[in-house]
Amino acid sequence: MSISKQSSVQEADDFSLSRVPTDKRYPWLTVTVMRFGQMSAMSQFLLGATLGYGMTFWHAVAALTLGAVILELIAIFAGYIGMKEGLQTSLLARWTGFGKYGSALLGLVIGISSIGWFGIQNGVFASGLQSLIGGLPLWAWSILSGVFVIAVVYFGVASMGWTAYVTVPLFLIVCFFSIGRALTGHPLGGLVASAAPGPHISIAVGSSLVAGSFIVGGVISPDMTRFNRSLADVVKQTVIGITLGEYTVGVIGVLLAHAMKTANIVNIVLSTSGVVGTVILITATLKINDWNLYDSTLGLVNALEVFTNRKFNRKHMTLYVGAVGVILSALGILNHFVGFLDILGVFVPPVFSIMIVEYFLLRRFREQLDTSRVRGALPSSAESWNIVCLVAWVIGALSAEFIKWGISSINSLVIAAIAYYVLGLIFLNRSRGAEATTGVSREGV
Repeated sequence: MSISKQSSVQEADDFSLSRVPTDKRYPWLTVTVMRFGQMSAMSQFLLGATLGYGMTFWHAVAALTLGAVILELIAIFAGYIGMKEGLQTSLLARWTGFGKYGSALLGLVIGISSIGWFGIQNGVFASGLQSLIGGLPLWAWSILSGVFVIAVVYFGVASMGWTAYVTVPLFLIVCFFSIGRALTGHPLGGLVASAAPGPHISIAVGSSLVAGSFIVGGVISPDMTRFNRSLADVVKQTVIGITLGEYTVGVIGVLLAHAMKTANIVNIVLSTSGVVGTVILITATLKINDWNLYDSTLGLVNALEVFTNRKFNRKHMTLYVGAVGVILSALGILNHFVGFLDILGVFVPPVFSIMIVEYFLLRRFREQLDTSRVRGALPSSAESWNIVCLVAWVIGALSAEFIKWGISSINSLVIAAIAYYVLGLIFLNRSRGAEATTGVSREGV
């Protein structure tokens, strides 16, 4: 296959198993709108209301600020690597600590977790459409809503970017209209000065809720930032997207909780019936659920390539995986697996620590990455397994589950980083391609 033809094939597949060329990347504003779309979901209203119900206004703002800063640091560091190498998260993991088969396991974790949440949110989406519009049974709405999201994701980031340009402004306009009505008769000064209406939540717990709400999205930022053009673009889109998302949506949730004396404000936001309520629901779900499906396909194409030694088309994978998610949501059985999806979720934060330590400190594969990046290709080989990585990965995940003080997701990041760095210094040769001396085999990618 000629180089030009191969490049066109990779572009049609959204560069799911290759580097994104610099001339195929997007202006920072396009990526920023998509990031803000992720951060301005209905779940952020619920998060803000949870904080407002248990905290004073200014304590809630402090928790939002601390949590946002944590998320921004994670997303910027992970996003920088994705931008620099032009690689999606699970593929990048082959040369940032996980090795070939470890990256495939990561791809499965991301793939299964993301498609599960896609199906669950699709079910919520369908249920809302049925209550607002009616006319069809729930399973039919599940299929219709799921097919629409699949169609958007099928055409990749370009389609998702244009979708964000439409849905984000619409969501904000109709939400502010609905919220403005709900807050009528509640002076802003009084809401800001009022006491928390519910049981007390500390700033530490509040910031943990904020950081934990999007930490998986921050860790897998390379899926998005591989389309950024520079570090400055990564910083701008991360700081603007996350900060505006937390403050515009989160702070409004806090105010609503103080005004309505309840944490259950999603029903208030959706209480406007007819066209406005329908637009809120559609835009709130679409601009985040398309990324659930997209992230799932990226993780799974990498995992299947490793396990089967065959390249799978991302567009085809979107159809297959999306159909599974839609069917499961139509059957209404995915809600029984929320606990399992939460368990999978604890395995994602330590990924950030391992990638950062490997890429910036141990640097065992930086030379391969640097030289292959000049050619616009992947490194010619990767370690098969990295046992040290797997041990640090499990230690980090378990710490999030069993250490109850502090911020659990940050505990897992710190402990995984320390474990991987210390064990790496002891057991891994830091020179390029040192597998022969550590008992870890090398094989072609």
